[in-house]
Amino acid sequence: MTGPTDLLIAALAATVIGAPLAWIAPMAPRRPVFMAAVAIECLLALAGAVAVLVQGTPIRIAPWSLSALGQPRLVLDPLAALFVVVTSLVFVIGCAYAARGPRDGHDGDRSGSFMALYQLLFGAILLVLAAGDVLSFLVGWEIMSLLLYGLIMVGRADSGKTRSGYLMLAMGETGMMAGMVGLLLLAAPATDLGFSALRLAAPGLGEGSMWAVFLLTFFGFGVKAGVVPVNQWLPDAYAMAPRRFRPVLAGATTNLGIYAIMRIDLDLLSPATAGPGLVVLVAGSLTALIGILYATIQPDMRRMLAHSSIENMGIVVTGLGAGLVFAAEGHDVIAAMAFVTALYHMTNHAFYKALLFTGAGGVEEAAGSDMDRLGGLLRRMPIAGTLFLVGILAISALPPLNGFVSEWLTLETMLRAAVLSSTAVKAVFALSGALLALTAGLAVTCFVKAFAMSFLGLPRSKDVAKVREPSWSTRGPMAAFAVLCILLGILPTYAIPVLDRTVAPLAGASAVDALVPPFFASETPAREPLPAAFRAEFHDLGAEVGGQVLPGRGLVVLHRGGAKNPVVFAMSTAYMTVALAVLLLLAYGAFRVLTRGRAARRGAVWDGGLPRPRPGSAYTATGFSNPVRVVFHALLRPRTIEESTEAIGEHFRTALRREIVETHPTDRLFLDPAVAVVHRLAIALRAMHHGRVNAYSAYVLVVLLVSLVLGLALTV
Repeated sequence: MTGPTDLLIAALAATVIGAPLAWIAPMAPRRPVFMAAVAIECLLALAGAVAVLVQGTPIRIAPWSLSALGQPRLVLDPLAALFVVVTSLVFVIGCAYAARGPRDGHDGDRSGSFMALYQLLFGAILLVLAAGDVLSFLVGWEIMSLLLYGLIMVGRADSGKTRSGYLMLAMGETGMMAGMVGLLLLAAPATDLGFSALRLAAPGLGEGSMWAVFLLTFFGFGVKAGVVPVNQWLPDAYAMAPRRFRPVLAGATTNLGIYAIMRIDLDLLSPATAGPGLVVLVAGSLTALIGILYATIQPDMRRMLAHSSIENMGIVVTGLGAGLVFAAEGHDVIAAMAFVTALYHMTNHAFYKALLFTGAGGVEEAAGSDMDRLGGLLRRMPIAGTLFLVGILAISALPPLNGFVSEWLTLETMLRAAVLSSTAVKAVFALSGALLALTAGLAVTCFVKAFAMSFLGLPRSKDVAKVREPSWSTRGPMAAFAVLCILLGILPTYAIPVLDRTVAPLAGASAVDALVPPFFASETPAREPLPAAFRAEFHDLGAEVGGQVLPGRGLVVLHRGGAKNPVVFAMSTAYMTVALAVLLLLAYGAFRVLTRGRAARRGAVWDGGLPRPRPGSAYTATGFSNPVRVVFHALLRPRTIEESTEAIGEHFRTALRREIVETHPTDRLFLDPAVAVVHRLAIALRAMHHGRVNAYSAYVLVVLLVSLVLGLALTV
């Protein structure tokens, strides 16, 4: 019988074999060969990861031995298995869209190289997730980073794309170096480089060493997740990447930063104080707010979705920070709830962002990505537009879709800060919760703008009139991702136990009994039965409806408190979906009854003197988001670039062009001042370069004398 170990090895071997096959295959069979190879690789990895999640037993592989560095090993535990499941689903669903050749030269014509790198990237991600020691993790991370750079740069290159690729590579390498230093500091007191040895040695670290390891690894590997202030690379890289790679870029690779933070700072380091958790909490909430602010003011669909990824990763990081604080304060069950919530939102983001980037790619291919020039797309692409709307509703956290469940749980978990003893810590939670609430409101504004300005109203350019429904290689992946968004939204009680298996060993407690009461199976001896009065009260509310038909614990997400407050929060998107469907049917039935026997009459309506409104008179995406830009001007502080042409005599301006360029807070607060200092220093040093040979000889003599004096002083 094939076990999880064999499946993981087979998946890695398949990527090594499938990549060159896709590269050397002739043009005609290249696409089916690529799709078949990706399907085999992803399904093998998916089967192995699901087996680990079901069995709960990690798999360990020691493929080779290095005498100087110990024995590298691969370990796939439930936490890594969850990330493998999400990654495999994104890769296999997105491969049909990735197999599409470029239609306008934007992606270049190197389809063979792209398909080979696509498969190798999947193998590199598996190596990162299955790494069981420092060496394997860093080697896998470096391979993944280089392949990611290659996939973004593949095809036609221009100055903007080259700059974005170099910025991504430079920041990624800098972050990896910082993370490597942190891991080596953590490994210093350990017996070897294995994660198990680091886990045992971590409690022996001093306070200073613990903080050094935490800050280096959190912000170092947080580069990949887009954590403030190391995320300015992400919007440019997403915008310049090949459109067929963006669903994977947003749905799979961004999660690696979250995995590294959880693996190192939660699993291996496991801080015993609340300080690191508060840093993560504040960084996450600021990341979410800044990400959604810049997303809201963006008229370009690609950059809007990229900034939205920053926002969603900020929400995930906020959940992790809350869990670290609760764990340090001894509230293990609430900590497990926070970690479950963070992983839930990470999973949700992977699927609805892959859906949105796939749909945005279809729109961009047909009519461009400037939302100011779109409009009326829903009539021309009704299927793709409807699927895109599912992603919009999900990312806007509207019920009963998956984004609502995870964001609602995140906010409810933040409110559990009432159990903490420190007033200062409660204040930090209150501030972070307020920032998340503001983020949620801005997200609705942002994505109402995205859908309304792009798919509704009148076309604002001639290109929109030529738009047709995209092919099934676009609509098929969109439909699959939409189904996942719907299922994760209406069936959270089936997802939470799976997520709990990944975090229970890390938090030291289970969140299932606290979040999903067994209304359907409370009589099972292995489970604590619900109190009779509690169960009877919720029975009257319908919490046990479906218990005779459906498996599982129930359909209600409910946090059980103490005797004074037995229900902290409760909701059920499954019953909500049924209620919404019944209300819609009743409304439709009432309409049919009230209009029975009445003939519809068509006639002219009052048009306000404008029988044919012009597209130019309609709202644009820029106009819609302008109030946000004005209200948050002090935070955004865009840079205005003005170019003018003056007539003879310099009395009249014949042309004036004004451009507003958004500046990232990190550039404005850190990089721009540093560049200004270096620039002034260079200007000062420029005076030394005057072409006089005698002066240059004097410089050399002075440096030599200073070196001799310092050498004598150090030897005395």
